[in-house]
Amino acid sequence: MPVSGEEMLKLYRRAGWKIVHRKGSHVKVGKGNLREIIPLHKELKRGLERALFKRLEQTRKGKEL
Repeated sequence: MPVSGEEMLKLYRRAGWKIVHRKGSHVKVGKGNLREIIPLHKELKRGLERALFKRLEQTRKGKEL
């Protein structure tokens, strides 16, 4: 089942990411030198969802790039 942008944002916030900037339906979050943009859509596209989950898992495991 697809994840919404709001759900993805909640996951990033729980992992310690902070909101850096918000404009319209897009939120820029950051942790250290890393930045990611999360669109606040009802459903994220499959490729974007996978990429965001991958980045989230990398930062949770301490493999910050």
